Amino acid sequence: MSAVREQTAPHPPPSTPRPRRTTGPGGRGPSKDGGHGIWPYVLIAPAVLGTLYLLVYPLIRAVVISLQDFGLRQLILGDARFVGLKNYETLLGDSRFWEVVRRTFLFMAVNVVLIMVLSTLVALMIERLGRFGRIAVLSALVLTWAMPVIAATTVFQWLFHSEFGIVNAVLTDLGFESFDRYPWFAHGPAAFAILVALIVWQSVPFAAITLYSALTTVPTELYESARLDGASGPRIFRSITYPIVRPIFLLVLSLEVIWTFKAFVQIWVMTNGGPGDSTTILPVYAVQTALSSQRYDLGSAASMVTVVLMSGVLVLYFRQMFRQEDELS
Repeated sequence: MSAVREQTAPHPPPSTPRPRRTTGPGGRGPSKDGGHGIWPYVLIAPAVLGTLYLLVYPLIRAVVISLQDFGLRQLILGDARFVGLKNYETLLGDSRFWEVVRRTFLFMAVNVVLIMVLSTLVALMIERLGRFGRIAVLSALVLTWAMPVIAATTVFQWLFHSEFGIVNAVLTDLGFESFDRYPWFAHGPAAFAILVALIVWQSVPFAAITLYSALTTVPTELYESARLDGASGPRIFRSITYPIVRPIFLLVLSLEVIWTFKAFVQIWVMTNGGPGDSTTILPVYAVQTALSSQRYDLGSAASMVTVVLMSGVLVLYFRQMFRQEDELS
């Protein structure tokens, strides 16, 4: 019986899979810009156009009006003519304008110093509280921060009302008879102090929460080592805490400078810049000039000066930030 040997045919080599061809949008193949096409630009176009319309266009329009002879007649008829830098010359030659500029910087400095000192102390306090105390303080800060500006301003108006205000009633009950029916908003320094208290009260929550979030990034081991070496609390803050949180501290400082520099709603609702000019700062001055005198050109020029001054603050902040980056690199 003969054995039949089965011959097995060799297996063919495995075929190499053909690479798939990546297709761009619509199956048209990859585009030259990495395969994305124009769709990303289409998607962000509404946001860009909205920003241009809401921010850039009003700024350009204000610049144009500041270079024109633009009063009530020109607002109605639209026949404004360009006068170059004449409005800026008139503005810079007004002694009242420079008094307002000095008051603006004083108002900004007082507010920013109080905000940064109080918010730093509050942030340090929150860091040392227990869980329940921390939640309570943070909740109070968030509720204060969430209160609308008009509502908070109205509350302060009632607190310092000459006849029905709680402040006058409390001071009178404590024996200060001179505060009976005391007209706070009829005296310039008193109205100035009330506005400072209002803006500080509204601004501390944001600054304190931001600084507290920065404090949580400081390693606790550094604190423990410093205490073992006998360092005091102020020395620990100067040598450990502040150098680590300095970028956030400077950021909050810059934001508070800008926000207090352009404060308008609180002043306009509470005092309209009065009594006299005791609470008039640059944004209020610009509105007063535009509305009371119907000089929209001078009002726009004052607004542009305000923008330039605030831009100078941003330039100083960015220079400091880039300097810190160079030191770290």
